[in-house]
Amino acid sequence: MEDFIAALKERNIEKIKSCPKADLHNHFVLGGSRQYLHQFTGVKIEPVRSPLKSMNEMHEWNRVNIGEKFEGTEMRKTLIRAAFEQAKEDGVTLLEIGEDVWGLQEYFNNNIDELIEAFTEAQREISPETKLRLQIGLLRHCSIGYLEECLSHFWGNKAFYSIDLYGDELAQPIENFKGIYRRAKSEGLRLKAHIGEWGTAEDVRRAVEELELDEVQHGIAEINDESVVRFLADNHIRLNITPTSNVMLGRVQSMSDHPIGRLYRSGVDVTINSDDILIFDSDVSKEYLRLYEAGCLSAEELDSIRRSGLEPR
Repeated sequence: MEDFIAALKERNIEKIKSCPKADLHNHFVLGGSRQYLHQFTGVKIEPVRSPLKSMNEMHEWNRVNIGEKFEGTEMRKTLIRAAFEQAKEDGVTLLEIGEDVWGLQEYFNNNIDELIEAFTEAQREISPETKLRLQIGLLRHCSIGYLEECLSHFWGNKAFYSIDLYGDELAQPIENFKGIYRRAKSEGLRLKAHIGEWGTAEDVRRAVEELELDEVQHGIAEINDESVVRFLADNHIRLNITPTSNVMLGRVQSMSDHPIGRLYRSGVDVTINSDDILIFDSDVSKEYLRLYEAGCLSAEELDSIRRSGLEPR
């Protein structure tokens, strides 16, 4: 504890990296080490330098820098390995990542054991000190029937810790996913969804109620409604927040204005995470230091958040 607080106050990024941290909101395709990818593929990936104007700009960046250069099973496995290399470099001792359900057929021949082994082998070989929580990813724009078909390969497998819904928040009503989330709950999975990055505070409340969520990825829109802030605090709903991503996508004006400080002081359980490191240059240690330097949270508050993210749930 004292080492982390001192490292922040000294603005010593290497010491910050040496302290244990969790990364509970990391899209592994975009969440790996750029140095590792350059070394093993020759592809040099530069992050964006100024805020993007839309999600379409982000998708185009992804298409040009990742999609056209990392196709096929071996490249997919390289991206997985890069995520563990990044965790090792950044002192991340708890990492929650996983594959999109459509990726099982696309990259792993509908062989769930092959998918699981790709992640667990990378963890064992590259960063054995990092605890892996495997996650099932769902794209919101996919039809429910298609998602249910894909999920038939995942149900009953105890290797998975959580399920997460992401993508365009307006693609279809959140209620459409109730059946999937009821099944996921019966499977013992921790229930998560991307809500409140682009939508409203009421969207956050409705998603938590309809899907019985344990955690929300982003959720920053709730700051606009005190009743929703209280609802999340009272119900112990965790928000896995990605500050630099929020700023670079124009959801927050600046790091000093980021609502994470107000949410934390209102009693909401928050964690600090990377989101898309390759796009936003947002590894977890940098996120902590940026929030401290911006005056958004004190070193002591940031250490409390760090320790909370590492606690068993």
